[in-house]
Amino acid sequence: VMNYTNPMSLTCLTGIRASTLPIVGLCHSIQHTSQELAGYLGVPHRELKYRAAGINHLAWLVELTHNGEDMYPLLREKANDPAIYEQDPIRFETMLHLGAFPTESSGHSSEYTPYFRKRPDLVEKYTRPEYLGETGFYANNWPTWRKESDEWIQKMLSGEEEIEMKRGPEYASYIIEAIEQDKPAVIYGNVYNTGLITNLPYDGVVEVACLVNGDGIQPTFYGDLPTQLAALDQQHMAVHDLVATAVLEGDREAAFYALMLDPLTAAVCSPAEIRQMFDEMASVQAEYLPDWMQK
Repeated sequence: VMNYTNPMSLTCLTGIRASTLPIVGLCHSIQHTSQELAGYLGVPHRELKYRAAGINHLAWLVELTHNGEDMYPLLREKANDPAIYEQDPIRFETMLHLGAFPTESSGHSSEYTPYFRKRPDLVEKYTRPEYLGETGFYANNWPTWRKESDEWIQKMLSGEEEIEMKRGPEYASYIIEAIEQDKPAVIYGNVYNTGLITNLPYDGVVEVACLVNGDGIQPTFYGDLPTQLAALDQQHMAVHDLVATAVLEGDREAAFYALMLDPLTAAVCSPAEIRQMFDEMASVQAEYLPDWMQK
């Protein structure tokens, strides 16, 4: 099963616990981030070597080299250039203070950590328009994006528009080719942590490099993440565990605890406020939720 659905880690973990199917979660954040970093550094992407690990939307480019040289000193220097910094302010701030560049966009990164969205002054200081953290950007634009996407798909299905066959950076076709033709490839996948990242929970889903060939997808061992990076990922993995438990065991309180532990929610709201918000959301969305969530 190749899963592209968000929430990535929650979906994969629940599927892994509920079935015996081989499941891998696929995202484009790591390969896109490596391309962006090559641009910031002014080196060809094919020459940039990197090693990433963590969890989806909060993995880390822990190693970054070019011709054997560590690129992080130069990247920190580039952060002083407003023309570069303004392209990714939240990710540059994260790197400067935590030591590694995160693999999701500045806008998404602001949602996964407690640092940038908890006060209006911080939102104003660190976020930028559109994908760089603009409040309501996705919610306001999603109806238009969905309409345009549906129209585009219908045009291709009807033959009005030619189906684009150019291969992109998404991993699915490379995985199929590697397995069916036994042609080795390396991808980054979201897989069950069987000791791959040794200081993250072993019963959760992590994002690591994977070898793919005729024998299938084989995750590779990473080892310990730097403690400060692992700590941020560990909190999210506790949320993933609670959500999977809520879904598979019909446990409403586990779902509430997951919201309680979300880093940004906890940075803004008190426990009583989180409980009130949870109950209100469950009530409003009752027709879409199972019975156990409505009790």
